[in-house]
Amino acid sequence: MSYKKLLASAFMFTMLAASAGCAENEDKSDEPAAPAPVEASDENAVTFDDDDFSFAEVICDDSTSAEGELSVVEVQGNKMLKFTDSGNVAMEERVQKIRINAVSLIGAENLEKVSRIEFDLYADATDDLLVNENGENVKAPGWIGGGGGTVTADDEKWYDFGEFSGGEYNFDMSGAVHAEFKFLLAAGGQKWSAEMEDANFLIMRWGIQNESNMYIDNIVFYDEEGNSIPLLK
Repeated sequence: MSYKKLLASAFMFTMLAASAGCAENEDKSDEPAAPAPVEASDENAVTFDDDDFSFAEVICDDSTSAEGELSVVEVQGNKMLKFTDSGNVAMEERVQKIRINAVSLIGAENLEKVSRIEFDLYADATDDLLVNENGENVKAPGWIGGGGGTVTADDEKWYDFGEFSGGEYNFDMSGAVHAEFKFLLAAGGQKWSAEMEDANFLIMRWGIQNESNMYIDNIVFYDEEGNSIPLLK
């Protein structure tokens, strides 16, 4: 074989190898990336880094409430509050509920300043009961949604916050579903006041499609100007 033919063959081999490598990289790039936790962006966020969750409790106040236990766990290096479900939450159409005591976090003197509450919610799947569009059972939480509420200072009326919605259909652990609870009727007295001894709010997750747990992180309280309210500690 001549020297020129040898060079041409070597060049062709290099091009084929490069093409194969590009195709392989393209196949990998088409695969969805596993979601990662969201880091807190506000200095006054409740991040659970201190392992304290004394201000939170599971609520089982009716037959539709899911039973479970709370703990602080680490997910990909990020600590969160975890609601470990006792099981059968999807099969029995139960609602996961966590009550957060606001007084313990921001103090009674700051209650009337609260205009909205934001937090990140996650879910993981513990079974493969979710059926995807191809008819396959997958270990993923599926739709992630719910809402919340609180008792206000206006004659202790119950106030429903807006709902939140998201989902994860490929991985067993979801990314963050950002929730925003607003006191839209604050001008009419439907908000908290410093005189309230037990101001709290309820986080509820319903419509659960697979056996799964719920996680909460990065809780922040904001005033009407959009400033975050400092925590007691």
